[in-house]
Amino acid sequence: MSTYLDDHFSLDGQTAVVIGATGELGGQIAEGLCRAGADTVIVGRDRETGEDRAEEFSGHDEAGEAVFVSCDTTERGDLEALRDEVDARFGRLDVLVNGAGVNSATPFLKIDEEEWDHIMNVNLKGVFLSCQVFGEYLLDQGEGGAIINVSSMAGITPLSRVFTYAASKAGLINLTKNLAREWAPEGIRVNALAPGFFPAEQNREILSEERISDIMGHTPAGRFGDPEELVGAALLLASGRAGSFVTGTNLPVDGGYSAMTI
Repeated sequence: MSTYLDDHFSLDGQTAVVIGATGELGGQIAEGLCRAGADTVIVGRDRETGEDRAEEFSGHDEAGEAVFVSCDTTERGDLEALRDEVDARFGRLDVLVNGAGVNSATPFLKIDEEEWDHIMNVNLKGVFLSCQVFGEYLLDQGEGGAIINVSSMAGITPLSRVFTYAASKAGLINLTKNLAREWAPEGIRVNALAPGFFPAEQNREILSEERISDIMGHTPAGRFGDPEELVGAALLLASGRAGSFVTGTNLPVDGGYSAMTI
């Protein structure tokens, strides 16, 4: 049996931290990394979901160990405690996924500062803090690594009705590219993964029939994405071999949405 795919995509012996893994898209990415062999830390606030997923993911054949850790990623102290727990349990880090996100469909003139700050804190400040805390750990470790920040179509081209979300994701893409430039000499690859339209808890409230029709008309594939369809791209960006020369990119997984003009 050929070992070619294992040689390129296996994460055996590696450790991944997936922030936002109690959500739908982050959970699918975490499961994919775990099934590729990585010991995987599921990070989120929903303990019941996180612990259930840790048990489920670890149960797959040839999967790594999965554990749940509760963390408020907008707080540096929580992230530092998470880093220390990862170090104590696994002794290393290879892949960091920043996948926590919140959204709102509030009309622009009705967005108050509290809502703006909350979305910016989760979607951008949390990534900034996570990259500082775990980036320093990767630099001290001295063995390279991969950081994957989950962006959005809204970060590429502003989407209607999600003003704060779009601004936060545009900032995340810029941060990703800057960090890729900064840390490439140290072997740390920093990329963004840009999902197209995947129905999830954070966007269901704005998926009216009219909006769904607009999305389908702008998506050449003519359908929503399935969360499992993010896994291949995540494995590419996580792999130190298959993705070894990929850094500073914002990789769309969008059924052609970002290629559509008229």
